[in-house]
Amino acid sequence: MNNMNQMMKQVKKMQDQMMKAQEELETKTVEGTAGGGVVTVTSNGHKKLLNIIIKPEAVDPEDVEMLQDLVLTAVNDALAKVDELANKDMGKFTGGMKIPGLF
Repeated sequence: MNNMNQMMKQVKKMQDQMMKAQEELETKTVEGTAGGGVVTVTSNGHKKLLNIIIKPEAVDPEDVEMLQDLVLTAVNDALAKVDELANKDMGKFTGGMKIPGLF
């Protein structure tokens, strides 16, 4: 019985640590860029976009599609970096296993 109590305490401690790490992801930020930095997107660790910066040289009224592509590329770059950050921060708890809905 003592062994079971000890195991339950360890599970609870790990759950608490995972929750704290998940909360900390919200305070961490990453940047995604495109076009050599003419478009920069900032996201937090929960994949919430915080900022989009578009330098004037990226804006060409004759080529709106290019700007759209740059924004999409920068957003996808930022979101990929969020995934890397989450895998790094949460991976220590999951041993590298992908657990749906965890992060």
